[in-house]
Amino acid sequence: MPKRAWPGITAALLLLMLTLPRQVRAEADTVRIAQPYGLLYLPSYVVVDRHMIEDRAVVAGLGPIKVTLTRLASGPAGSDMLLAGDADVVMGGFGPALTLWDKTRGKQKVRGMLALCSSPLLVVSTDPRIHSLADFTDRDRIAVSAIKITDQAITLQMAAAKQWGWDARFRLDPLTVAMSNPDGQAALLGGLSEVRNHAAIIPFSIAELESGKAHLVMSSDDVLEPGSTSVVVYASAQFHDPNPKLYAATARAFEDAIDWINAHPHEAAAIYVAREPRKEGADWIETMIRDPALIRFGATPRGMQAHADFMHAVGTLKNKPENWKDLFWENMWTKDGS
Repeated sequence: MPKRAWPGITAALLLLMLTLPRQVRAEADTVRIAQPYGLLYLPSYVVVDRHMIEDRAVVAGLGPIKVTLTRLASGPAGSDMLLAGDADVVMGGFGPALTLWDKTRGKQKVRGMLALCSSPLLVVSTDPRIHSLADFTDRDRIAVSAIKITDQAITLQMAAAKQWGWDARFRLDPLTVAMSNPDGQAALLGGLSEVRNHAAIIPFSIAELESGKAHLVMSSDDVLEPGSTSVVVYASAQFHDPNPKLYAATARAFEDAIDWINAHPHEAAAIYVAREPRKEGADWIETMIRDPALIRFGATPRGMQAHADFMHAVGTLKNKPENWKDLFWENMWTKDGS
């Protein structure tokens, strides 16, 4: 081979070496997850602790994946992180998920990745005067994870419309104050706060009821179809579109986690209390996981269209989905959802 050919060959090999890694690493190498506190978000802990996204990424032919987890006070806080580009996958109730779907378009378009579970929201009180919605006065306060758009706030609007009529649907809104579920429990049971009522998810609602200091005022099952989706995992087009393999691996990993929880409730409870220590212990958490009246983990969206219809009717959503599938990315479209 003529010597003058070597420089050209060397340059070509160098160019190939520089471009090949970029071709292999065409997708992101990190999945940043953000979630609130509570047993409803257990699949996220399982996904992270059992490295399920990393395992699915290997099957998909992707390179090493780094997974991070941030915990937040509420679903809307996760929405803010998603819009700021500080998270790839976030979790929250149907309220924050639908609100973000309504507000985003184009590159920031947000859709659901999958549902996580259904679990009744319980309104709990330590005030002996309050046993129904009719007992609330302007002086009372109800802790919710965030005002206006969370499941707690929307459920109270539904309940108010049922109790006093459509025109009174916002009657309870001025009574709500924003507190994370852990802070709401502490305020309720501590007895030193003006907050003596809490719209809470499990395990906080159950701990409050079992304390001997509180009683049940209402359940979301009184106004929502039982079994309706409580928590949604959602992601923006910024993660979904350029990372088809990683997105699919992440979605499948969350479904893997749900299946694993349903098959291994004892081990799942241990993972939860390791992440969110409870003095009641893992057996207490396992009892809840095994009780379908308290929680059912499942990826299929349920009642999302009805949730969206109500939020559109009250003006929280400007846009109304024609079908529940409009709210989710394509990996959910084959599900028998609603």
